[in-house]
Amino acid sequence: MAESYRVAVIGSTGRGNYGHGLDVVWRDLPQAELVAVADDHPEGLDAAKARLGIETGYADYRKMLTEVKPDIVSICPRWLDQHRDMVLMAAAEGVKGIYLEKPLCRTLEEADAMVSACQTNNVKLAVAHQTRYSPILAVIYRMIHEGRIGRVLEIRARGKEDQRGGGEDLWVLGTHVLDLMHYLGGNPKWCFGSVFQEGEPVDASHVQEGKEGIGPLAGDQIQATYALENGVFGYFNSTRNAQAEPSRFGIMIYGDQGILAMNTGYLPSASWLPDPSWTPARTGKRWIPITSGGPGQPETLENGGLHAGNVLASQDLIAAIEDNRSPESSLEAARTTTEMIVSIFESHRVGKKVYFPLQNRKNPLSELY
Repeated sequence: MAESYRVAVIGSTGRGNYGHGLDVVWRDLPQAELVAVADDHPEGLDAAKARLGIETGYADYRKMLTEVKPDIVSICPRWLDQHRDMVLMAAAEGVKGIYLEKPLCRTLEEADAMVSACQTNNVKLAVAHQTRYSPILAVIYRMIHEGRIGRVLEIRARGKEDQRGGGEDLWVLGTHVLDLMHYLGGNPKWCFGSVFQEGEPVDASHVQEGKEGIGPLAGDQIQATYALENGVFGYFNSTRNAQAEPSRFGIMIYGDQGILAMNTGYLPSASWLPDPSWTPARTGKRWIPITSGGPGQPETLENGGLHAGNVLASQDLIAAIEDNRSPESSLEAARTTTEMIVSIFESHRVGKKVYFPLQNRKNPLSELY
């Protein structure tokens, strides 16, 4: 009989709530038993208890962790200012696994503390980059390594570029596409980035407290170049109110024999252009849709959205605990993604390319003059 895992949920109504379904996913895992939920908002706590079908609730997540001693904790708030403290407390109380909403945290200093705590206590932590678990991403990865687009030259990523475009877009949504960039293109070696506000380079006068607990934030336009492993270059851009319909939020992988394109999610839209010139109008080549079955194949899976991605991530977290391995979307990978975000602001601050690992582990905007 498979081992059963006692799962506790941490939410924060009004301060990130319960993320993108990181609380309810455990109802669909037969090896998981929801045992408690914590929320410092009384009405939010009552709603969560009803939604999750459990009777035990706490106003303080610390007390819950100490008294309930769960095997797994789901840290759900979207706001990232509480993530470090929640992770450190859970690791100290002996949990086996953590499922954590993205973005990871506010600074590399916080990320380092989280990595240290989880490594010391042998805690497996998975971050909710749901696209990492997509069966279509697995096809994209295989196509790259089979040489379907030849040698990979560059990867271009864009945010959603809505009213959050620029710095907020980078933190809140850029985390998804930068995670895919280093997963497919290799770890970053250096970054050269620029941050602008209304056409002017950002300085200390532009810095404000960001929404969703991000911390010091600035910029309505972001551009960055990364040198990745194996000679691949990565590019990220986001401009406020430059969004498209449908959204171009996603990545494009350019090789010397063609292009792969995808957005994000459990079953993202994806396609392949087998054209070395990248100009189908000249060659007559056509974009070929990619499904979980491969390029040009019909899709046989139902699109379960974020919930389906959460199910795969939670199943993988349990397998990581049992196999004593890192989850597919690991804490260390999320720290690399966070470092890619922070490196843009650090490069802008010092006015030159910055190398990984970054020496400055604080928020660069707090040191901007």
